[in-house]
Amino acid sequence: MKLITAIIQEDRLDQVREALIEAEITRITVSRVSGHGQQMDEDLYRGKKVIPNLIPKARLDIAVNDSFVDITVRAIMISAKSPNGGKVGDGKIFITPLEECIRIRTGERGGGAI
Repeated sequence: MKLITAIIQEDRLDQVREALIEAEITRITVSRVSGHGQQMDEDLYRGKKVIPNLIPKARLDIAVNDSFVDITVRAIMISAKSPNGGKVGDGKIFITPLEECIRIRTGERGGGAI
């Protein structure tokens, strides 16, 4: 089992959700977050360095069985990339091992609980 965390542009969320549904990945958690990566530039304003504000993003957390990792990552990558080859700030995908998953209602554990 893996936990896939994707940080994407907020305006790409609907396209990513649709791509995931087409790939039969329907169980996701979405959070509104803010941050910055490479697109953070220091600006000079009246001779002083000004660091821009944090940029709003969407965070997707998706728990999947190992056989769905590549399918999920491919759907996110294709749908989250900006047109014309992408741009700085399109986002990141993190894949981490998921030690255990427990369905609260039934107590079921492991891949079946996902």
